[in-house]
Amino acid sequence: MAYCASASFMLVLLLQLWSCSEALPGGHPVNPTCPPEWPPAAATSSDYGEPSCQPPAPHIPVAVFPYDVDPVQFALNLEYTEAEFFLHAAHGVGLDEIAPKLALGGPPPVGARKANLDEVTWRIVAEFGLQEVGHIRAIQRTVGGIPRPLIDLSAHNFARIMDEAFGYHLNPPFDPYINSLNFLLASYVVPYLGLNGYVGTNPIIDGYETKKLLAGLLGVEAQQDAVFRGLLFERLGKVVPPYGNITVAEFTDRVSALRNRLGRCGVKDEGLTVPRELGAEGAICTNVLSADRDSLSYARTPAELLRILYRTGDEHMPGGFYPEGANGRIARSFLGK
Repeated sequence: MAYCASASFMLVLLLQLWSCSEALPGGHPVNPTCPPEWPPAAATSSDYGEPSCQPPAPHIPVAVFPYDVDPVQFALNLEYTEAEFFLHAAHGVGLDEIAPKLALGGPPPVGARKANLDEVTWRIVAEFGLQEVGHIRAIQRTVGGIPRPLIDLSAHNFARIMDEAFGYHLNPPFDPYINSLNFLLASYVVPYLGLNGYVGTNPIIDGYETKKLLAGLLGVEAQQDAVFRGLLFERLGKVVPPYGNITVAEFTDRVSALRNRLGRCGVKDEGLTVPRELGAEGAICTNVLSADRDSLSYARTPAELLRILYRTGDEHMPGGFYPEGANGRIARSFLGK
C-alpha cells in the first residue's frame, strides 16, 4: 500500500512538471527544482487570529482622476516594447501568441526574434517577459488601454543605436540576438527608460488606484533594471567580441551618454562606472545603480523619453523604436505640432 501511494505521488509530480514545462513555447523546460504548488490555505493559517490585511483608507477617496489616465497610458508604449522584446527573445513569439487581446489590435513588432541565450539569462528574460504581460494587463484594467504601436525591434535598429552611441559603424553591426552578452547590452537600452518615466509620472497623478499601480510598476521595473545592470557589472572589464578592446563598461557609458544627448535635459543617465565625485556620497566610482547625488532615481518626462526612443532628439519626429510614433493622447499630441 505504501509503495502504491508513493508511486501515485511521483506520477502526479511528474505530470505537474510536464504540464509546467509545456506552458510556453521556446524549448526551455521549467526548472525541475521548482517547489510544488502551495498547499491549501487551511494548512498555512496561523493560530493567532485574523490579521488585518487591508490598507488604510486613502486621504482622497478617488480611485482614478481624469488627469491620471493619459500619463499612465503613455507608459504602455514602453511596456509593450519590453514585453515584445523579452517574450520574443525567450520564446520566439510575442503578445500575439501569449496574450493577444492585450495588443488591442495594434500591429505586430518588426524584427523581433528568439535570442541565443544561456540558460540563466533565458530564465531571467522569460520571467521578465511574463511580468511585462502582467504590467500591460494591470494598466489596461486601471486606466484603459491604447493599441500597441508599431515597434521596431530589429537587429538593424539596435545596430543604428550602438553606431550612434560610438560615433562610427561597428563592424560587424551590433546584433542583440546573437548571444547573451549582446542581449544584456541591448536590454540596457530600453528598460531603464521605463523606470525614468514612472519616477517622472508619480508627482502628477493623484488617484489612489493609479498611485498604487504606479508604485507596483516602478518597483518591478527598477528591479529588472538592477538585474541587468548587476549582470553587466559582473562583466565590467570584459571585452565585447568582436569589437577590439571595447569593454562592457564602455558600451554602457556610450549608451548612457547617447540617451543624455538625445533627451536634451542634462545628465539623467550614467554607465556602470562614474568619476568618484559622481558616485554615492562622492566616495565611490562603482555605479551598479544609476542615481543622482542623493542616490535618488532620475525622472524623465514623456517628451524626453520620446526624443530618446525615437532616436531623433525630437518628440515631434518619429523613428527608432516607433517608426510611426508612439500611441496615446500625449504621444500623438506631439505629432500634430
